[in-house]
Amino acid sequence: MRPVRGVLFDKDGTLFDFAATWEAWAAAFLDRLARDRSHAAQLGAEIGFDLAARRFQPGSVVVAGTPGEIAQALLPHLPGQSFRGLMQVMNAEAAQAQQVEAVPLVPFLSGLRREGLRLGVATNDAEAPARAHLDRAEVTHLFDFIAGFDSGHGGKPAPGQLLAFAGAVDLPVAEIVMVGDSTHDLQAGRAAGMRCVGVLTGLAGRDELAPLADAVFDDISALPAWVAGQALG
Repeated sequence: MRPVRGVLFDKDGTLFDFAATWEAWAAAFLDRLARDRSHAAQLGAEIGFDLAARRFQPGSVVVAGTPGEIAQALLPHLPGQSFRGLMQVMNAEAAQAQQVEAVPLVPFLSGLRREGLRLGVATNDAEAPARAHLDRAEVTHLFDFIAGFDSGHGGKPAPGQLLAFAGAVDLPVAEIVMVGDSTHDLQAGRAAGMRCVGVLTGLAGRDELAPLADAVFDDISALPAWVAGQALG
């Protein structure tokens, strides 16, 4: 088996714990966006978010969708709001979300760099808020490649971002692993010809991820040992 020389991470639900980060943010965002509490609950239902329980539902468009897809779901219920205007509001608000790291990221990513691995982020978030989140965690400089759905490579589950990372770091796809918390991440990895690792810091369960993954872990902390084991074949 060829060794792993590059690791491409999803962001939300992988580098950052999805529920701890986005459920409180979504409740506050919907309250600000809506005209009243009933309207906020309706908006939440359109994107798979239970406002009363402050919880995303399985299959929510927010889990693996792009901001554009989320905006399209909300727009029919926001008279007078334009798609462009809503996207600007969403991206600005998302950039301020307080991210909860799945594991302490600086030592984790620094350790991977010391092993000579090339690192990247491929997210269905927009690139600007993604960079803001990585900046706040003080890890942007540890990545060779950062792409959002609007960076020119498309979004997952299509493999465009993944193939762009392979080209950017000059590695064959067989030497890269895609790490993510959703089936979109793993489907993109398979389509690109990469090995795939699933993590459970998003909303998908082990049974959902396992058919598409070479391994499924509770979080990314188990990744270094798995990567080292790949070289032993």
